[in-house]
Amino acid sequence: MYAIVDIETTGSHPQDNGITEIAIILHDGEKVEGRFSTLINPLVPIPRYVASLTGITNEMVGPAPLFKEVAGNIYRLLQGRIFVAHNVNFDYSFIRYHLQNAGFDWTARKLCTLRMSRKAFPGLPKYGLGNLCRSLDIMIENRHRATGDAEATTILFDKMLAQGGEKMIREFLKKEAREQILPPNLPKELIKELPYTPGVYYFHNEKGKVIYVGKAKNLKKRVISHFTGLDTGKKRQAFLREIHMLSYKECSSEFTASILESVEIKRLWPEFNISQKHAEQLYGLYVFEDSRGYMRLAIDKKRKNLAPVTSFAMLTDAYRVLRKLIKEFGLHPVLCFIEKNTSWQPDMDADVYNLNVAKALEWLQQQQETFLIRESEFGNTCYVLVENGHFYGMAIVEEETSLQLDDIKKVITPMPGNEMIHAMIRNYAYRYPDRKIALSV
Repeated sequence: MYAIVDIETTGSHPQDNGITEIAIILHDGEKVEGRFSTLINPLVPIPRYVASLTGITNEMVGPAPLFKEVAGNIYRLLQGRIFVAHNVNFDYSFIRYHLQNAGFDWTARKLCTLRMSRKAFPGLPKYGLGNLCRSLDIMIENRHRATGDAEATTILFDKMLAQGGEKMIREFLKKEAREQILPPNLPKELIKELPYTPGVYYFHNEKGKVIYVGKAKNLKKRVISHFTGLDTGKKRQAFLREIHMLSYKECSSEFTASILESVEIKRLWPEFNISQKHAEQLYGLYVFEDSRGYMRLAIDKKRKNLAPVTSFAMLTDAYRVLRKLIKEFGLHPVLCFIEKNTSWQPDMDADVYNLNVAKALEWLQQQQETFLIRESEFGNTCYVLVENGHFYGMAIVEEETSLQLDDIKKVITPMPGNEMIHAMIRNYAYRYPDRKIALSV
């Protein structure tokens, strides 16, 4: 039922280090039913500090079997059993990696006695195996040797079982299973190949159609986050079952990944993307002349047959700009529908006031500038081009590329814009003015 395991290694990462000793204690939930232990030749030198900690030397492991020579026996002992260890992911990752290298595809449900002990014995000062055993009066013989630590872990495991730990074990197994759900039809190798860089990722269904697009600051972490957590609802499970393939595009930064994500969602219209598929609620700044001859500015939802002076993705942005115009150009809040005062009378002739409105509109037009945003967070230089206030496209380019508009347009990939992208660019340029490069048209 359980395999209680401890290993000693030459270092902390399985890809670069070997196992020097392994101990496996088989447990049926009530008592020990078998034991196995052996030294292993790791085929790499044991660092001096590791040898001083464990007492295992290069001379001791020299005549020991290689892992591949005992892999079959280890696989048979572990197969079908719940894998138990103190800080379980360390032992599990080493054994799984080296079993795979020996030709055995092995996985197991896991129990971590370190995590379980925090719940079973709350309030203790520390929960490392040595400190925990001292607190619980568990004798460890041959500390930092696989057999000694595995025997101590077994006694600890028995103590938790004696305290009604079977219910806790079921809870931990259930939680562990939920935390490590992977889509049943998605090859695990695709997850392993993901880089730790910004980018856009695509989930495909069985026919290869893109069903979800997302952006990430860290592609691997973000994709894995879709498959972790405690949500076992029908919608999430249906989503996971639909995922058969994964692809991605690396980007220079999270900012450029956000732009590409918006472009791709509008282009592909994926089934499981909800928020950006809704019709954009756009707002416009409109100008009209009232019955007294005063030019008035107003914020309203964009209308098909009425062209605004400028448009906004968010209502808050629209009012922020309008208030700036009121302050900078002496416009009156009542004439801009910012304040309501039915008894108010203009204190300025319409012709004079309308000149102020004209200056405000001219200033707005000047803001429809042409510029680049330069991004180079992860080694590649990416330029985002805005032409006459509208997103033109972006591309990773060589450092020596000319920054004349005609030259840069030759290497920039044109992309369709939308108000969400325009808002992202405006906000980014405001936050990072040093990354903005003005271009002459």
